[in-house]
Amino acid sequence: MRDLARGYAQALFQIARAEGALEQVEDELFRFARVLENENRLREALSDISLPPEHRAKMVEELLGKKASPHTVNIISFLVQQGRARDLPKIIDSLVQLAAEERERAVAEVRTAVPLDDEDREKLLKAITRATGKHVDLKVIIDPVVIGGLLVRVEDQVFDGTVKRRLQLAKERIGRVENG
Repeated sequence: MRDLARGYAQALFQIARAEGALEQVEDELFRFARVLENENRLREALSDISLPPEHRAKMVEELLGKKASPHTVNIISFLVQQGRARDLPKIIDSLVQLAAEERERAVAEVRTAVPLDDEDREKLLKAITRATGKHVDLKVIIDPVVIGGLLVRVEDQVFDGTVKRRLQLAKERIGRVENG
């Protein structure tokens, strides 16, 4: 499956680049893949082979409508019609990786409960670059589960500065003090 996902990603990458829409398409696809990972009902509906492919594509068009570029909608619709809805996150992650490699950067997936303004993004970008030694592209995901703080993943490195993690660490410390 990895080779298949990479093949689709390479083809879609070339199309988006040729259309001059790579950066926007990459970002929109990345966000859609994260939604799809978390929304079981949507994933099931888009991968339901009992529905004709054109119905599944119409669902994508109705869902994304004016929220995404026509390039992005067409790419997702194409993949859904090809029966690749379950593979979408892998295909999209491969495309994002290809785009980052072309720019000689790594992808930093950042989960936060609130949107980041330009100043916060710039500070975060500098901090991640210092911490990893890599130039990165930020992919910010608004995730209410985070509650507060940030969860950052760059390749195989994870930096968990979420409120949830801090509370967990505090609880562990209290447990050690009480038992020690």
